[in-house]
Amino acid sequence: MRLQTPLTLALSKGRILDQALPLLAQAGIAPLEDLATSRKLIIETAHPLVRLVIIRAADVPTYVEYGAADLGVTGKDILMEHGGSGLYEPLDLGIARCRLMVAGRPDSHLAGHRRPRVATKYVHTAERHFAAKGQQAEVIKLYGSMELAPLVGLADLIVDLVESGNTLKANGLVPLELIAEISSRLIVNKAAWKMKHESVMTLLAALRAAVAPGQ
Repeated sequence: MRLQTPLTLALSKGRILDQALPLLAQAGIAPLEDLATSRKLIIETAHPLVRLVIIRAADVPTYVEYGAADLGVTGKDILMEHGGSGLYEPLDLGIARCRLMVAGRPDSHLAGHRRPRVATKYVHTAERHFAAKGQQAEVIKLYGSMELAPLVGLADLIVDLVESGNTLKANGLVPLELIAEISSRLIVNKAAWKMKHESVMTLLAALRAAVAPGQ
């Protein structure tokens, strides 16, 4: 893959990174350090014009929007919550698939006539979802252990990512409504799309070719 200008790609450790690395490797972008053990936040790669920045998942859109990174890989859930302004989203990588769901106790639908309290880290997404249904909801922000909220009376419902559903089941909860099918996307800074267009398109084509066999 021949690039004309340097590119910085934002990634976050975890499931998305684990599944993105094989796609990046096919494009000639392999980190020169073991990301599982390295404490560095800026990682050089086998491609001399591509470097990685390792940041929190929720920060990837912000780094890309403000130009600290030219491109990034992040979940659609993060983009929905962020709002996506200042970004292009040219490619669904088809990795880290899951569902963003409303969940609660099996009888939670009986509370539909009143104003439910909803616990989630996806505050804006949850507010939009219930508003689109014409239903008032009190949305409270939590950062972890969403399943606990209905069990201790903190909330009637939760909005969270569901992969297998095993954690919900183990805590006596069930998925109730689908908000969105989630996968990871390649995002691009609008200025980089214009000023580094040839290099961005070259990388995009390489990743699209890497993704295609699995789609």
